Amino acid sequence: MRPQGITKTIDMGDGKIITIETGVLAKQADGAVTVRLGDTILLATVVATKEAREGIDFLPLQVEYREKFSAAGRFPGGFFKREARPSDHEVLTSRLVDRAIRPLFPDDFHGDTQVVISLMSSDKKNQSDAIACLAASAALAVSDIPFAGPVSEVRVARVNGKFLMNPTFAEGEGADLDLIVAGTKSDILMVEGEMKEVQEADMIEAIKLAHQAIQKQCIALDELGAMVPKSLVKRTYSHENNIAEIGEKIMSFCYQKYYDLAMNATSKEERGASFAAIKDACLATLSDEEKTDKAMLARFFKKTQKKAVRNVCLDHGKRLDGRRTNEIRPIWSEVDVLPGTHGSAVFTRGETQAINMVTLGSSMDEQTIDLATRKGSENFMLHYNFPSFSTGEVKPIRGPGRREVGHGNLAWRALKPMLPGLPENPYTIRLNCDILESNGSSSMATVCSGTLALMDAGVKMKAPVSGIAMGMISDGKRHSILSDILGDEDFLGDMDFKICGTAKGITATQMDMKVDGLPYEVLAQALEQARQGRLHILGEMLKTIAEPRADYKEHAPRIITIEIPKESIGAVIGPGGRVIQEIQAETGAHISIDEVDGRGVVEIMSENKASIDAALARVNAIANPAQAEVGATYKGKVKTIMPYGAFVEVLPGVDGLLHVSELDWKRIDRVEDVLKEGEVIEFQVTGKDPRSGKLKLSRRVLLPKPEGYVEREPAMEGDRRDRGDRPRRDDRPRRDDRPRRDDRGPSQN
Repeated sequence: MRPQGITKTIDMGDGKIITIETGVLAKQADGAVTVRLGDTILLATVVATKEAREGIDFLPLQVEYREKFSAAGRFPGGFFKREARPSDHEVLTSRLVDRAIRPLFPDDFHGDTQVVISLMSSDKKNQSDAIACLAASAALAVSDIPFAGPVSEVRVARVNGKFLMNPTFAEGEGADLDLIVAGTKSDILMVEGEMKEVQEADMIEAIKLAHQAIQKQCIALDELGAMVPKSLVKRTYSHENNIAEIGEKIMSFCYQKYYDLAMNATSKEERGASFAAIKDACLATLSDEEKTDKAMLARFFKKTQKKAVRNVCLDHGKRLDGRRTNEIRPIWSEVDVLPGTHGSAVFTRGETQAINMVTLGSSMDEQTIDLATRKGSENFMLHYNFPSFSTGEVKPIRGPGRREVGHGNLAWRALKPMLPGLPENPYTIRLNCDILESNGSSSMATVCSGTLALMDAGVKMKAPVSGIAMGMISDGKRHSILSDILGDEDFLGDMDFKICGTAKGITATQMDMKVDGLPYEVLAQALEQARQGRLHILGEMLKTIAEPRADYKEHAPRIITIEIPKESIGAVIGPGGRVIQEIQAETGAHISIDEVDGRGVVEIMSENKASIDAALARVNAIANPAQAEVGATYKGKVKTIMPYGAFVEVLPGVDGLLHVSELDWKRIDRVEDVLKEGEVIEFQVTGKDPRSGKLKLSRRVLLPKPEGYVEREPAMEGDRRDRGDRPRRDDRPRRDDRPRRDDRGPSQN
């Protein structure tokens, strides 16, 4: 018998009803819910350990979003036919949830916590990532885990000037703004998305509308939690040992020293050494007993340093490196730094440096997308790498982590809207960015270096894109907005956000807000300061290269695209791909064919123009066959050798018979003595067989006629020559002299 569950519904408008149920599935988890939108269903669970692991001084939170292929009635690809490592889409969705819920756990809660969100059913209409955070928050709401929620997320898109909440895949097509917004009933916590050169005011309007929908969901989650007795009493825990007296000693000894140090600009290395020296001096004043809990001491030192640096910024508008709040660090950049690539650039801003490399390829290089809810391909890729040497550290080299996937996706979103489509850009493009130095906003350096590298490669971007990372420090009354933040300022601030765009508008953003009750007026001010900083960076970039190069690099592949009749596609490909493979082998060009809107689209790529021309001629000859001209001379390949002659390719797809008697003026006994299969020979078309329609070819007419050669008299049509004067091979009677059958005597049968 099915247990009686607890259900809550949320009407999001436009016929979108969200249903949350708990108490039926996964009941041994600390919290478990199913969330349903249409026929898309998520199962979210949360489990946290009662005790913290020894030595853990942070929240070990793990958020995992997974899509079951069976949810959409599909088999996973690959040999094993089961879900393997998470896709980038799953990683990015996990990050969206993580960034929304992590700030709401108590600072002193360090129990291992795992949130698992599984796509159990998909209607292939509703986008499951838009309700993943709602599901995670609902699972926490019905648990006894301490959490300052509820929190939720919605997707907001603008299509034809109209804002839509949690649009379906179809509804979101053609949107010029697509954001995921997370927040509580009172505050916005996180924003991420892409846009097509929209204005700051439009983005703020979208955030406001999204917050209204979030508030409705949070109220429903509060009501759901109140219906579950387990959630009414949160568990008690003791994961930190904080002795107030020791904290006061550290604050008293270090605060002013940290404050004075922050007032004087220093480099990252000098600053770190000075902070460490102050810490060591303070530790010398503490007893051995007071120094026992190293994790507690580290928290107090960090808290003191944070307070001092923040107050310097609020009191004097001074930053750790001496800049004003709206000042951008020095910038230099260079293009064409790696001659073997199709395009390259280095971008350096302060102590952050990125090198970006462009690779141009054909449609065969597109990335295949095979997700549970979506299949397709992508012709623009951006891969971000963050080696440990960029921060002077030693770490083992592993595959890309979640941070690298997230930063790369942000840069990809920023640049993609500005890439041209066909026919201006026939290429598949890959950007490979390595961070060489890092002290603040390496993802924005990726955007800037990516723009420069693309223009160096000759990609005709619609407009160049730059990016800037912003921060903010607030005490509730005073707000200090920081342009181009350092790594230390990212940790110290109450908000950090990254804005990418052209001179005309925003193309991508990523925001994380840690301050409660941030007025929209302050957000608008921050976005305006970001716009000015972004334009300054763009101006510095354009001093290096002002527009895309007029042509691609000499060693870059060239691509031409032509259309052929749909019915000619099979002829160009040939049986089992034989014809197209032969053309590629002979010309050195790469050829791909697709059917688009009832037309054949042929893409020919090569680094050699002659190779492209040769392949183009072959394809055109097959798709639009020319008629062989009698009396004309051609060169063609010997396709097949038979005892009576050879079949030779006259034109692509058109063969002719070269009879053994037409090989030479002298008698040829074996065709193989003169020709070989695959050999290219010269010949003349002498006519066409009236019965088979096959072209008749001759090689001997192009050879010098031997001296004294006597041409035999040709046989007349409808008549036979008198062969009485020809020497007979034997003395058999002529046919006319042979006895008739009835004169030969009785049959031997």
